[in-house]
Amino acid sequence: PIIMGQNIGTTVTALISSAGANKNAKRTAFVHLYFNVIGTILFLCGFYGLNALIQFSFFNETANTFGIAIVHTVFNVVTTAILLPFNRLLEKLAILTVPDSPADKKQENTLLDERLLTTPSVAVGRAMLTGSDMAEICRTALLQAMSTTRVWNDAIADEVLRKEDAVDHYEDVLGTYLVKLSAKHLSGEDNRIGDFERVSDHAVNIIKTAEEIRTKSIKFSEEALNDLSVLEAAVQDIVNRTVDAFQKGDTYAAGKIEPLEQVVDGLVREVKTRHIARLQAGVCTIEYGFVLDDLLTNYERIADHCSNIAVAMIEVAADKFDTHEYLANVKHGGSVKFEQRYEKYRGRYTFPPEAYSEPAENQAEG
Repeated sequence: PIIMGQNIGTTVTALISSAGANKNAKRTAFVHLYFNVIGTILFLCGFYGLNALIQFSFFNETANTFGIAIVHTVFNVVTTAILLPFNRLLEKLAILTVPDSPADKKQENTLLDERLLTTPSVAVGRAMLTGSDMAEICRTALLQAMSTTRVWNDAIADEVLRKEDAVDHYEDVLGTYLVKLSAKHLSGEDNRIGDFERVSDHAVNIIKTAEEIRTKSIKFSEEALNDLSVLEAAVQDIVNRTVDAFQKGDTYAAGKIEPLEQVVDGLVREVKTRHIARLQAGVCTIEYGFVLDDLLTNYERIADHCSNIAVAMIEVAADKFDTHEYLANVKHGGSVKFEQRYEKYRGRYTFPPEAYSEPAENQAEG
């Protein structure tokens, strides 16, 4: 009983240290408490139950340091083995003890504890983890938004709007934290955060365009859908590559973003040209052209932001930040690697041949 009491007693230090901390810190302290209280109940029931059956030979002996160590070790190992499969239940119990309020859900970011600012290396790591979470939300929101241009879904549209609000909150909290973290302005990090936030804004714009397509019952021709499929595949590719590179801090992968951005720009121009040709041939409608222009603008801007993020990663890693100089050197410096990557991506994203023929008058003019 003394050993069991000591195990419960040690949780007091965690409870005291969690005073004034964020909710997750308090929940962690309560998980510690519940683990030991529940473990003690189970262990004592098992111990006295077995003793009643088999009569432990050491039960009436005077406790010594070795025996205390053995019992203490056995208690923790057995309790961990029993409760490990129920870790989610312990988590829910702690959340019930320290519940969230609506204001807390909006304001609290558990990763960015200001007490970590006294240890910059840890604080930077936490900031990067938070930035990675933000990037993942942006990626999911964009992919969800793009799906609504084909099949409208109210639930997905609402989810994208909620994600955009969450990203805005991430940007505010993370930007403030970075300013506190360093006396000098962390321009590279701030820019990457801002660009991810812009991507989520474009996801909302895509949702609005998709809603217009639905409300106006705008129908896409098969050729138009095929063109958009190629462009959207390239946009999804550049977003996935950018988020993955950012989350891993992989500057080599970041170096592959700019060639793909150039391919996306070319695809956007080609989609516009092909739409004009279809319009002249009477295959597409003017109404489709309006929503198409909105989609193309958003897709092109998304690729631009991905490029900004990649360039910022590379320049910060090189301890400098001159985006224009870097892009000029890459695009116009005769980089063989850039050209090879560009040609590789351009070959991957090609449009199918048009299935319609030109009007008779155009053929006669030709």
